[in-house]
Amino acid sequence: MRVFLFALLAALNPIVAHAACDGRDLRQEMTPEARAELNAATSQMAYPEGNHWIAQKDNTVLHLIGTLHVNDPRMGPVVERLAPMLSEADAFYFEITQSDMSAFEQDLAKDFSPVLINSGPTLIDLMSEEDWAVISKALSARGIPGWMAAKLRPWFLSMMLGMPPCMLQVPDADRGMDARLTELAEAAGKPQYSLEQIDDLIAIFDSHTLEEQVQSLVRMVDAFDAGDDHMVTMASAYFEEKHAEILQFAKIYGREVSGLAPDVFAQEWAAFEDQLLVQRNDNWMETILTIENQAAVIAVGAGHLGGDHGLLQQLERAGYQLSRAQF
Repeated sequence: MRVFLFALLAALNPIVAHAACDGRDLRQEMTPEARAELNAATSQMAYPEGNHWIAQKDNTVLHLIGTLHVNDPRMGPVVERLAPMLSEADAFYFEITQSDMSAFEQDLAKDFSPVLINSGPTLIDLMSEEDWAVISKALSARGIPGWMAAKLRPWFLSMMLGMPPCMLQVPDADRGMDARLTELAEAAGKPQYSLEQIDDLIAIFDSHTLEEQVQSLVRMVDAFDAGDDHMVTMASAYFEEKHAEILQFAKIYGREVSGLAPDVFAQEWAAFEDQLLVQRNDNWMETILTIENQAAVIAVGAGHLGGDHGLLQQLERAGYQLSRAQF
């Protein structure tokens, strides 16, 4: 999702500032009760840890690499360790390949309608003055003026609010693990494939009415207005290979700061997981299960690996033998 966001932002606004995220790992400040809840949630999940797993069935070998879509210098040594093994793969599969993303960027530069409210009321009309003031201020910090934001679809604004301003100002911020593995595939001359199409992804976002999207955006703006600390927390958990903690911490923290009733927050979170994890994982598996008699790299966001609907559990159910590998 971060790759998709960076592509859209590139079409919106050239980033010229230079800054980096400088925060703290918020997991270290959790109350004993919250930490116990986090530990309990992750301990009950299937495959909660590990950024590199090998799934094997007969003559098919899949290297599943959990990625972080934003740049971090610690990725360099990781790719160096992975390169000898992954370079021998027959093909690389990404959420969306860089070539498909580049084509989308070119189309978006010509026609920005996929992320616009093309008719009817704008967001200013659909929100209270107070809510719009909070959202427009947060977007302004990300380089998006209010007059432009008012015509953007709520799902797109939600993605933007989930990205801290510090990352939007970092040169090569989108050179995350996906991009680095793309470079590895290109250097090795390996074919690359997308697990999903951007049009299908946008269709998932637009499956709810505009009014429902606005309601969700207003409810969750405080919970997902990530700052430097949130990015540092996510990156720290990622390099500890504790991908389940990334999502579970976000859930606990979001519930605490959202001000929503627990049942309302649970409903919002369930919708988020269903759209961005469950549905997409299920769609990706249709392609993954067609890979036979070869070695392939499956590079997707680390949050897609674990859990009952995660790729690892689904591969186990499909008869694959799984083993954790070096990362």
